[in-house]
Amino acid sequence: MRPTRRPPADSPLGRLLATLPRPGRIEWIGLRPARDVPMHEVEAVAAVVGAGLDGDRYRGTSGARDVSLVQAEHLPVVATLAGLPRLEPARLRRNLVVSGIPLAALRGRRFRIGDDVVLEGTGPCDPCSRMELALGRGGYNAMRGHGGLVARIVATGVIRVGDAVRPVDDAPVPSDVAQHALF
Repeated sequence: MRPTRRPPADSPLGRLLATLPRPGRIEWIGLRPARDVPMHEVEAVAAVVGAGLDGDRYRGTSGARDVSLVQAEHLPVVATLAGLPRLEPARLRRNLVVSGIPLAALRGRRFRIGDDVVLEGTGPCDPCSRMELALGRGGYNAMRGHGGLVARIVATGVIRVGDAVRPVDDAPVPSDVAQHALF
């Protein structure tokens, strides 16, 4: 991934990038306890710094990819591109479905979910070859540009369906994350 530079926060572009229209909302939570098993929908999950999501197969593996998120508004687009009448979130193999806030705006930023959990957007969640199996022929390409975001857990807590998603404006993001953030 090519490093990008963020414009200064007080520049016109910096102010535009920092301005979001409204908070988002957690619409769906899914966990996959082991490889090659279906996602399990849950109403709440513990997010633990340095460990990941309680009950997810990736718990404790890679801090930069503790949590995967996908934009709820993209589900109908991916369904249309894949030739499906409807798309259930579990088929996309992402942990959180978020509505109302552009996930692309959270790359390279810290954001709060509910009262306690703080995540840091570390990069795009690009589709993998399993999308061909999950969505059918062309599924990988249907997901391109709609894969969502991966994030690391910065503050421990519980994520619940219905929780608000808001940027944390006063928290500095480490330079290794900010340099690789995409706008």
